[in-house]
Amino acid sequence: MPTDLPAASLTASQTHPQTIPPLPLSCYIRTLNEERMIGAVIRAAQQIADEVILVDSGSSDATLAIAAALGARVIEQPWLGNGSQKRVGEAACRHDWVLDLDGDEIVTPALADEIRALFADGGPEQSVYALQLVTAPPIGEPWWTFARSPRNKLYDRRAHQIPDHKAWDQLELPKGLRPPLLDAALLHYSFRDFEQYMAKWNRVSTVRAREAGLKSRFSCVLRILFALPFYFLKHYLGRGLFRAGIYGFAISMGAAFGRWMRDVKMYETHRRKSGEDRRPPSA
Repeated sequence: MPTDLPAASLTASQTHPQTIPPLPLSCYIRTLNEERMIGAVIRAAQQIADEVILVDSGSSDATLAIAAALGARVIEQPWLGNGSQKRVGEAACRHDWVLDLDGDEIVTPALADEIRALFADGGPEQSVYALQLVTAPPIGEPWWTFARSPRNKLYDRRAHQIPDHKAWDQLELPKGLRPPLLDAALLHYSFRDFEQYMAKWNRVSTVRAREAGLKSRFSCVLRILFALPFYFLKHYLGRGLFRAGIYGFAISMGAAFGRWMRDVKMYETHRRKSGEDRRPPSA
């Protein structure tokens, strides 16, 4: 079983000896009030990255002060949307090889070693690599052996770009390209409690209902009436969250409800478009 945790307490000296130079690699991170984790995220990224760039959309907490103290470069950018915000960081990188991180994702020492090995003997052979995103929940151990999500986060920006999109922020790869999947974990401290977890789903469902292709009204109705159990089973059985006990059940229910909210919000869009919205005009 992996032992490289708790990641939130990692320091640069604990993650890897300082005598090892960084790689010709830039890391960019979107931020907004990320003081809870950003120090650990930056220090962990600095195990391998020659530079760390924050694209901040208006933090009012200590995020920017922490970043400055750790030597990260900050770009202040009003929010453009999920993918478009990442594009700003991608374009600002000094190196062509880039690592895309969120403000709650920790590069473990094992992952740093694996990435470092890619750059030995002339550099990476492929143009993009997938990382194993492993959830570290606020209750219990990280989900090392289940619910792992591959994410294409290490790539050559000369070959690939983040989509310039308000909702989608993952690389769109050519059909048939299957990036190699690295073995070690990228730890994802994605929520601090269930309240925040559901708030994130509410926000995400709103953006995706607005920016994704609008499904037909009939499809929305069918999904609202019948799809919720299938959304739940996708997480609880399909992703193996039954192995996380009661908390896994709760997280699966929350994720299913979050997906279901998108259907409801699309249905509301149809009603507004058809003139069924009876709310009085705002002043």
